[in-house]
Amino acid sequence: MNQSNLWSLRLGFSGKQSQKINSIGIEKFLKESFYAPFENKIPYCLIEDPKTLSELKDFREKVKNTTSEEGKKALKNQIKNSIELRKWWINEIQKQEFPLREKMVLFWHNHFVSTSQKVKVNWWIYQHNQILRENAFGNFRQLTKIMIQTNAMVRYLDNTDNRKGKINENLSRELLELFTLGIGNYTESDIKNGAKALAGLGLGENEAKYRAFFEDNDTITYLGKTGNFKANDLVDIIFEQPNIPYLITRKILKWFIYDNPKEELVKYYGDYLRKVDFEIEPLLLKIFTEEYEKKTSGSKIKNPLEYILQLTEALQIKEIDAAIIVFFIKQQGMDLFNQQNVKGWDGGKSWLTSQLYLQRNNVSDLLCNGRNINRKTFKNLPENGEELKISLEKIDIRINFNPKGTNKQIIKELSDAYLFQIDENIQKDMEAILKYDFDASSKNSQQAVVRLFNFITKSPEFQLI
Repeated sequence: MNQSNLWSLRLGFSGKQSQKINSIGIEKFLKESFYAPFENKIPYCLIEDPKTLSELKDFREKVKNTTSEEGKKALKNQIKNSIELRKWWINEIQKQEFPLREKMVLFWHNHFVSTSQKVKVNWWIYQHNQILRENAFGNFRQLTKIMIQTNAMVRYLDNTDNRKGKINENLSRELLELFTLGIGNYTESDIKNGAKALAGLGLGENEAKYRAFFEDNDTITYLGKTGNFKANDLVDIIFEQPNIPYLITRKILKWFIYDNPKEELVKYYGDYLRKVDFEIEPLLLKIFTEEYEKKTSGSKIKNPLEYILQLTEALQIKEIDAAIIVFFIKQQGMDLFNQQNVKGWDGGKSWLTSQLYLQRNNVSDLLCNGRNINRKTFKNLPENGEELKISLEKIDIRINFNPKGTNKQIIKELSDAYLFQIDENIQKDMEAILKYDFDASSKNSQQAVVRLFNFITKSPEFQLI
């Protein structure tokens, strides 16, 4: 796999940006990615959704008695809009000329987890998501302060139940364990005292706010400092700790490049993050430009979104609805806005169990045979080579290749685009599909190249970037 194709996938979700990277270079591509425009307009699906606390109160009154037609309709619309919000995000990802911001939003979404299933307010979930978009390349310290004070987060981590005399430690614990320092860099006493500092931080109109009646204003000791602290103070103290940069740099390296990054790299880039005062943009610029120069292909398993968007982009498919992509990645364990727990998606080998691998292969078979996929398709996906027995809509597919190329030239072309390595056996298998007498100008050449591409997508090497 050549570098521009590899990094198009890593900095986005397909090979769509490879020519751009090749023509302007990785550094200029990154700088244009940092400053590319992004959507600020409220998604159409949320225009009528409740947004203020008073509107939410009215909504809850409507659905309280779900036997009423009005209540049933309101509840149904909320569920529908939750699905529409996922589709909106997929459409945003697909339309970006420079998709790195959305790739980073997805990273932060899996770091500062807050699920719609528990929060149950679409507007708060969208606000949470939009804050990540606006601050995707900003300051990690500042983003942490903002995120722990969103309505979505205080609801998700039960800080609405955290009050003086009845402390709930969930937000305090995850602030230390999952969002910043990681296990081993704090004590249980720090968690308890942090929870006291966060007591009374509950729901507000646009963000969480403290309510004096529920606050705990006791003097506490937190990570070695003593005083009367609130949310922002806790974050400032955390970011003075010696190990603060390493959890986030490890996760960034895992998200973009290595499923198992070397500890010396984690420390090297972590020390740089501290040096630039926790600004994410210069960190990403340094990581990506330096790692671009290395031979690192095959070091990370594609996540489900990378897999399906690369597949549809390569086949030049326009007809697949965003809802199907949402459903496919959910089936693969990547449910947007609904991670299984606060730790987020594990990534790595969890993306490639035998069942998920089989499902990927089945979907590739369908698409490479010019058949669209839908929810019914997934319920009837064949196992053990059985034939799919439901009627499927035909779609147009096409693979780009050199119309004057020989079989070996086209095999190399596709290998450079999609495989991090090939051995003698894979080469022989590909030459058995695209034979020595292959004529790229013939009527059936497109079908033959698609068959080759289908073979490639089923190889273990295709699952890696």
